[in-house]
Amino acid sequence: MSIFRFNAVEKASNRKAVEASTPDQKVSEYFGENVFNQKTMQKYLSKETFKALTQSIDNGTPIDREIANHVAAGMKMWALEKGVTHYTHWFQPLTDGTAEKHDAFVEHDGNGGMIEEFSGKLLVQQEPDASSFPNGGLRNTFEARGYSAWDPSSPAFIVDDTLCIPTVFIAYTGEALDYKTPLIRSIEALNNAATEVCRYFSDDVNKVFAYLGWEQEYFLIDEDLYSARPDLSLTERTLLGHESAKNQQLDDHYFGAIPSRVQEFMKDLEVECYKLGIPVKTRHNEVAPNQFEFAPIYEECNLANDHNQLLMSVMKRVARRHNFRVLLHEKPFKGVNGSGKHCNWSMGTNTGINLFSPGKDREDNLRFITFIVNTITAVYKYNALLKASIASATNAHRLGANEAPPAIISTFLGTQISEILDRFENSSIEDAIEVDDKKRLHLGFGQIPELLLDNTDRNRTSPFAFTGNRFEFRALGSSANCGSAMLALNSAVAYQLRQFKSDVESLRAEGKSKEAAIFEVLKNYIKESKPIRFDGNGYSEAWKEEAFRRGLDCENSVPLQYDAYLKPDVIRMFEETGVLSRKELEARNEVKWEIYIKKVQIEARVLGDLSLNHIIPVVIRYQTILLENVTRLKDVFSAEEYETVSAEPRRLIRKISAHIAAVTTKVDEMVEARKKANRITDMREKAIAYHDTVAPYLDDIRDHIDDLELMVDNQSWPLPKYRELLFIR
Repeated sequence: MSIFRFNAVEKASNRKAVEASTPDQKVSEYFGENVFNQKTMQKYLSKETFKALTQSIDNGTPIDREIANHVAAGMKMWALEKGVTHYTHWFQPLTDGTAEKHDAFVEHDGNGGMIEEFSGKLLVQQEPDASSFPNGGLRNTFEARGYSAWDPSSPAFIVDDTLCIPTVFIAYTGEALDYKTPLIRSIEALNNAATEVCRYFSDDVNKVFAYLGWEQEYFLIDEDLYSARPDLSLTERTLLGHESAKNQQLDDHYFGAIPSRVQEFMKDLEVECYKLGIPVKTRHNEVAPNQFEFAPIYEECNLANDHNQLLMSVMKRVARRHNFRVLLHEKPFKGVNGSGKHCNWSMGTNTGINLFSPGKDREDNLRFITFIVNTITAVYKYNALLKASIASATNAHRLGANEAPPAIISTFLGTQISEILDRFENSSIEDAIEVDDKKRLHLGFGQIPELLLDNTDRNRTSPFAFTGNRFEFRALGSSANCGSAMLALNSAVAYQLRQFKSDVESLRAEGKSKEAAIFEVLKNYIKESKPIRFDGNGYSEAWKEEAFRRGLDCENSVPLQYDAYLKPDVIRMFEETGVLSRKELEARNEVKWEIYIKKVQIEARVLGDLSLNHIIPVVIRYQTILLENVTRLKDVFSAEEYETVSAEPRRLIRKISAHIAAVTTKVDEMVEARKKANRITDMREKAIAYHDTVAPYLDDIRDHIDDLELMVDNQSWPLPKYRELLFIR
């Protein structure tokens, strides 16, 4: 069968798969049908088991093995009825992806046959090889034992013929080797600290939840064009390629009509998501050509993060059915918008209060101010950490360009909230606080207005913007695990809230009332955190200078940004909240530096290969054609005429020769720089060397090749160009 015939058969098969996957039902009728959710649990578990399991999830208490056995039996029965044959512990190693090892539901029956088997022991834990995943030296090859352990708070789900059980992943010695473990720890730390502060305002609050609503940006590209670009296939970004004459400059793609092929992909993806319980709600064209976005309804932070990891996997699988490839790289195309993953983060109580929403009276509004001020104070104190939490070799290409926020963390509050905090700061305690007979707090400068949800403008250049009833952390990259940023943010805010309670209690011990103590502490925090507040243009050079004067972290080197994790105050914060130990932090930094090295190393190798084996040979052949043309012109024109008619071809030949020489020289220099960096044994120093001495060659070499693309005959150019890649037809 020819390759063309094979592709046609494959595409026809894909169309049938798409048609079969689209149910003729309302979403509400099949939402979560492949999830072992509460509705399903009630059907397959006894009342006693269901009650024990839900109480354990709500209270954060361990599940005993007897209950685990009953849950496993019900889970197995449900899965087998749905045609499932295998199960896997689904976890999130330090790769920004997910991992899974599939085992069949089979054991010997003792009589030469097989039986379906799945016990509580198999549900609760498994033993992946901990030395084969990034671990930063926590595990050696000869010390391979690690454990994946069931996370009951995130329901199991079915993909194809496999029951997927969300789990944490830890070393034999107990250290976290994943994103989920410290994320869950940070959520619990935030719950404990925020609940204590909430009780200053209401005795009814006994739990605080962290909520996350992510916005997943991505590019789609035709699969055939993707396969024709080795750089896309191996690095997910174009390492060379001149801008198209038309890209996003007319602003005609953003929120435009979704191309029909893309619409079919989105519809198919939504069906898959709904079956898996992922509450996707929004779909639209993004700013750059071929760029799109999905966004869900907000969920509890841990579950939302699991759903985002699952979505990225499902997107790639569904895209293949539509002959697309999904690009999650933060900057796959030069000169147009990159892709981020905006993390909308908020806190809510078990009583239904959004802690970032104003209330109906002054006391509720003081609670609102308390949580706003403590959050921006945490962002101020740990701005370098928050930047490190979103830093990567890939995200570095995006930050500070084409609507992505700059690599300096600041917070945007908007005029209304800023004015309220300024007035709060400049009011005296005597003038601002009075307590009536009902012991309700009043703010003397007038009741804070009952704010609408959208009480601020939007600032596209702010990395951490208040947007009405939540903060939008806009700096995370599209391919990243949300857990990296969320565990840093949760931990920092939790630690700050603990400090707030300590400061308030110290003043109360001196004889001040609760209200006066809260007011005084908040005033001090507002003054202290002022440097982090910035409502202007984050792209301007003036802001970079101002941010430096304010003492904010302005480091641009990704390897050096990771140093923020190992600052004494950061280590202390993580250890005292119980989220990460010093040993875990040190190991994670080793992993981050190693991944940075490998990302740049792979790109350097791919670009070197493309330059010398794809581009330069084609350019030389085209140059030869020009030389032959110049030579033959002598046979047609007089010597005087020849000088005139051959001037332009000769000028072009010289320009091409200069670019050829520059590319070959720079590729050789890049290889030598890489070899020199590879001799460095310290991971941090090697990462710095790759950043300083290897990475700059990528742009230098690209500039010359992009110029050559405009000079060489279009039919000769060996790679699809931007005008072909960026417009789905």
